[in-house]
Amino acid sequence: MADVRDAGTPDDEVELAIEGALRPTSLAEFVGQQKVRGQLQLLLDAARIQQRSPDHILLSGPPGLGKTTLAMIVAHESGRPLRLSSGPAIQHAGDLAALLSSLTPGEVLFIDEIHRMARSAEEMLYLAMEDFRIDIMVGKGAGATSIPLDLAPFTLVGATTRAGLLPNPLRDRFGFTAHLEYYEPEELERVVSRSASMLDVGLPGTARSEIARRSRGTPRIANRLLRRVRDYLVVNGPSTGTDEGHADVRTVGAALDLYDVDAIGLDRLDRAVLDALVRRFRGGPVGLSTLAVAVGEEPETIESVVEPYLVRIGFMGRTPRGRVATPEAYDHLGAPHPDGMLRFSRGS
Repeated sequence: MADVRDAGTPDDEVELAIEGALRPTSLAEFVGQQKVRGQLQLLLDAARIQQRSPDHILLSGPPGLGKTTLAMIVAHESGRPLRLSSGPAIQHAGDLAALLSSLTPGEVLFIDEIHRMARSAEEMLYLAMEDFRIDIMVGKGAGATSIPLDLAPFTLVGATTRAGLLPNPLRDRFGFTAHLEYYEPEELERVVSRSASMLDVGLPGTARSEIARRSRGTPRIANRLLRRVRDYLVVNGPSTGTDEGHADVRTVGAALDLYDVDAIGLDRLDRAVLDALVRRFRGGPVGLSTLAVAVGEEPETIESVVEPYLVRIGFMGRTPRGRVATPEAYDHLGAPHPDGMLRFSRGS
């Protein structure tokens, strides 16, 4: 669902500016995650009163819930510069050493997908977080020596979708850890309302509810769907009987149906997985690798992208023998329940 215009045009620059503008810049503007917002506000207020850098922060949770945005807010509300990096980009201890040694005093360092850092870099980070110092090895073999290098005080904000993969010594060095939860539909409506006003898209309450309902509890998806509705309006607005820049619930439904997003947020791949599980494997149980081959995707994609949402809404279950479909999945596909279906029901 990416834009198809040539990169580098002025319109592309406008789109990038709009994407950045949709991110809230303060905790007061941030929608949802009320408990985490309150905890972060206390952390930042205490640091400001004591005139020190905030403690290191670990944010965990599914993609698209606002971890990067919260890191930007931490830097903005602290009045500190922000440095962005990611775990996959730090594959050697030297990569991390170069990054840490270039930080200015008080700078906020954000590392996305921190669980994917190289193990050697993780071990270097222990000392850097605790004592603001790293040890640089010079030479090789018996003649190698360790030279300590002092670092400017900094605040590390780590983000991860797989908190269980972080080693305990690293997790314990964060002064504050928070887990972000999926959003309720009412919260997503507020996200859509705010973004729609910034994109100059008129949406009545029913249209906002329709987008929120198809957004899988995720603000990033809500904003993406809103932009696709805006694109649909630009091309087809007059023919739908609505004013340009204004969408009713039928227009929203038509736009999202065009992009294969159904009434509860399932996309083409979600439905392909459900269809294979229900019709080809008779509701399971079936192994992840077999299911992935049946839909032509990698097992990692099924496990990390498709499965979490299907399990959360009660359409799929995970058992020791493999994945199984629930009665709700059969109902959604309009397929008849097989004998013995109740044993796969949610909560059984």
